[in-house]
Amino acid sequence: MAGKKKEEKEKPLDKMTAKELRDLGKSLGNIAGVHAMNKIELLAAIKEVKGIKDDTPKPDSSVREVKAKIRDLKKKKEAVEDPAKAAILRRRISRLKKKTRS
Repeated sequence: MAGKKKEEKEKPLDKMTAKELRDLGKSLGNIAGVHAMNKIELLAAIKEVKGIKDDTPKPDSSVREVKAKIRDLKKKKEAVEDPAKAAILRRRISRLKKKTRS
């Protein structure tokens, strides 16, 4: 049994690190901008190239999108004169900030 090598099983894509996914993406050759992508983007691109259906739910939105919403709400809050409406906007901003931290 010493002469037989164990077959190396390919690691599931979800368990790979971002570095491993970048290497895999470069080896596939069909993906542009591998180095600029984060892990979620790499997973989606690799699954698309390999033809794997992505069953995982997408996150609600990226941090950049949430921060853009926060900036918009802050502008609206400054324009509002009614303290009750300003409080509502303040609470919305607070909830969105908590989303960016999680």
